[in-house]
Amino acid sequence: APDRGSAHSGWFQYMVKYECHFLNDTEKVRYVPKVIYNREQFLHFDSDVGHFVGDTPFGEKVARNWNSDPAQLDLARAEVDTVCRHNYKAFSPFSVER
Repeated sequence: APDRGSAHSGWFQYMVKYECHFLNDTEKVRYVPKVIYNREQFLHFDSDVGHFVGDTPFGEKVARNWNSDPAQLDLARAEVDTVCRHNYKAFSPFSVER
């Protein structure tokens, strides 16, 4: 690999952690994806709130940008059903019923 100098050396981590919280099977479901950069959570979506929330100053800027896009918000709000409720029956025998 070509030498890119010290400014581009090292490692970084970008991760999204998806959480589905279930209460009474699928009666009450909370969807919380968390965006993490270098082990620091800077942004999350909370389906109970209905929009993105910044956890750091940079995350607040990103949240304002993502919250201004109706398509982005509609997609995140729909993931309660398409991600959490859709997969509940597949994963409940391994997690809930133990």
